[in-house]
Amino acid sequence: MNKKYFLILFLIFAACKKLETETSDQSQEKAGIVTPQFPFEWGNANVYFLLTDRFYNGEKANDFQYDRKRDGAVLRNFMGGDLKGVTKKIESGYFDTLGITAIWFTPPVEQIHSFTDEGTGKTYGYHGYWARDWTAIDPNFGTVEELKELIETAHQHGIRILMDAVMNHTGPVTPIDTQWSNEWVRTDPTCTFQDIESTVECTLVDNLPDIYTAKNEEVALPDFLVEKWKAEGRYNQEIQELDAFFERTGYPKAPRYYLIKWLTDWVREMGIDGFRVDTAKHTHAFIWAELKKEALSALKEWKSANPDKKLDDLEFFMTGEVYNYSLHDGQNFNMGNNETVNFYKNGFESLINFSLKKDAYNSYESIFSSFDQVLNGELKGKSVLNYLTSHDDGEPFDLERKKVFEAGTKLLLCPGSSQVYYGDETARPLIVEGAVGDANLRSFMNWEALAANEKTNGFAINNVYNHWAKLGRFRRAHLAVGMGKHTMLQEELYVFKREYVYNGVTDKVLVALDLDFTSDFMQMDVFGVFEDGDKVKDYYSDKMYTVKEGKIVLQHQGGIVLLGKE
Repeated sequence: MNKKYFLILFLIFAACKKLETETSDQSQEKAGIVTPQFPFEWGNANVYFLLTDRFYNGEKANDFQYDRKRDGAVLRNFMGGDLKGVTKKIESGYFDTLGITAIWFTPPVEQIHSFTDEGTGKTYGYHGYWARDWTAIDPNFGTVEELKELIETAHQHGIRILMDAVMNHTGPVTPIDTQWSNEWVRTDPTCTFQDIESTVECTLVDNLPDIYTAKNEEVALPDFLVEKWKAEGRYNQEIQELDAFFERTGYPKAPRYYLIKWLTDWVREMGIDGFRVDTAKHTHAFIWAELKKEALSALKEWKSANPDKKLDDLEFFMTGEVYNYSLHDGQNFNMGNNETVNFYKNGFESLINFSLKKDAYNSYESIFSSFDQVLNGELKGKSVLNYLTSHDDGEPFDLERKKVFEAGTKLLLCPGSSQVYYGDETARPLIVEGAVGDANLRSFMNWEALAANEKTNGFAINNVYNHWAKLGRFRRAHLAVGMGKHTMLQEELYVFKREYVYNGVTDKVLVALDLDFTSDFMQMDVFGVFEDGDKVKDYYSDKMYTVKEGKIVLQHQGGIVLLGKE
């Protein structure tokens, strides 16, 4: 064979092999096939919170169910987002690129069929918090099979699932959505939030029937639910399952135990990893311990039955929405009138931290050191879920989206776990013309703006997204970010380290913020965090460096350095 011809064939073969390798690598990255350096821990989780109806429309055929129409007030209709849409974005690698390790989505269960007006305009149950039937998936969101596919797809990407659990109330009463029977719910008084009784033994707002979760008296199923199940051909199965549950547990047929059974059924069937518990402080705390007991059993059963699908042997996890709880409260939350409740001793490993949105106006070190003190003190072994924006908080840290880079840095480098609210990473607007109240916070995800790399407040959205993604991947790669002991090393040109040492696992990271390059290269002290000869990665620039004489020589880049061993 001619040598020149052979060389050409060889080069073509090599190019094909290179392309094959690159394609394989890209496919693995897209599929989220990653071998983590450290075991997953909820205390370092990067949780993505989304409203299913407002995220991505994966199936337009389910947009209008139960004769629902788009005739509500601004941003108070169903808008088409669904479970299939979330799955498609998982498959695309969107969450992998962001460094997301868990997804929390709003309740997928069947909602009231019609609408109501709470004084903010005609509103449908698009948000998922107005349950009608806890045993069914709302067809506007999708199907049971699509929920199962979402969870399985997430697990294939190493992403855990938090399902939003509501036990405090049913959906509002409408002309076609009858009230649950008086044995099940109270309709007055309205809560005044002065103490435990006026926070728990009451309705949150008018026309939001409050479930008698503390009752032990047995109740019958409401007539409308019996009729519904019979019409759907599943009444006998549901009754058999309920009878088996009550026989196994010995619980009375009281309202909360029906709900516990229905909620944990989803865990047992699909392997849901945890609950985000809604309105936790408006229900007696001991009830959450009961829910946790059954959820632990349900997930254990699922993992035993699905050893090839489980991600790990971690137990079921719960984080709670105790409204206005602050990490600075420690373990005892003041319910008013000097009455305190310890939710951490009633089923929760974590609580949502409502204080970061205010603490974020302080310096990096003030935030990080104060959080570290509590998490390594009174909350040792527990955690908090930090956030800066959310679906019902009208006073977020950056309402006008003018501090999007600072917000990402402070949230994703903060001790504890982090909650990215959908669109934080794309500067999705939180103020919408014509919207009233919390609807402003719930606009549809701005996919078109991201694709077009539009500018907002002078920032290119792709740059915002990349900033959040780099920080997120750093957190995903290193347990020390959320769970390590924090130590400031340098105040001017701020540098800190985090060190995680637990149960035979050690992880160290070194972070520098607000660096000011005066030339193309800069020497940076590693302060003994890494040893000479260590190869470290800067997760912000994706550059590798070797430590020499206690230093590395940084190439010019942005003002952030995120160092850790790969």
